[in-house]
Amino acid sequence: MKKLIALAVLATLTSLSLKAQDNFEIGIRAGANLSTIRGEGSGSDQGFWDSEDTRSTGFTGGLYTRFGNKFFVQPELIVSQKGGTTTGLLGVERDFKQTYFDIPVLLGVKATDVVRFNAGPVATFLINEDDTFLENIGITQAEEGFRKALLGYQVGVGFDIRSIRLDMRYEGNVNDVFNIDYDDQQTENQFSGKGNSFSITAGYAF
Repeated sequence: MKKLIALAVLATLTSLSLKAQDNFEIGIRAGANLSTIRGEGSGSDQGFWDSEDTRSTGFTGGLYTRFGNKFFVQPELIVSQKGGTTTGLLGVERDFKQTYFDIPVLLGVKATDVVRFNAGPVATFLINEDDTFLENIGITQAEEGFRKALLGYQVGVGFDIRSIRLDMRYEGNVNDVFNIDYDDQQTENQFSGKGNSFSITAGYAF
C-alpha cells in the first residue's frame, strides 16, 4: 500500500512538473529593425523629420520569457538600434542611429500550435545617444535633444516551429522622440515626431 501511495505521489508530482514546463518558456531572439521618425505633418510638410519612405536598418535582440499556454504573457529584455533621417529645416539629409534598451510586456494568444498573435506596451530607454548627429544639427545640451525614455506599443504575429521562434512586429511611440524646449512654439512643433519600426527576428526556446 505504501509503495502504491508513493508511486501515486511521484506520478502526481511528475505530472505537475511537466504541466509547469508547458506553461513556462525562456529563450533568445535576434534580427533586424527597420525604423524611422514620422513628423506630425504629412507629405512635404513633415517639419524636421523625413517621411516613412526612408528607414534606418539596425540590430535587435535579447532574452524573452513566456508564461502560459493558449493565452500567455511574454516579458522581454531587448537591445535595439533605431534611427531615422532628417530633412526640411536644414535642407540637407542627415541619418542617425542609436541604441535603446527595450522592455516589452506582451499579451498573446495561440491561434494554432504554430501561429500566435501578441500585443502590448513597451518601455524604451536610450543607452547610446548619437552626439555627432546632435552637433551637426546644432542642438545644444541645454536643449535636451533625444528623449531618454519613451513609452510605446508593439503588435505582431509569431510562428512556433518546434524550438524555433519567428516574429514579425510593428512598434510605435506614444510620446515624441525629441525633447526640446524652445520659446518659439512653431519651431518646437517642427521637431515633434514619433518613432516607429518594423522588426523581423528568429529565436530559440531552451
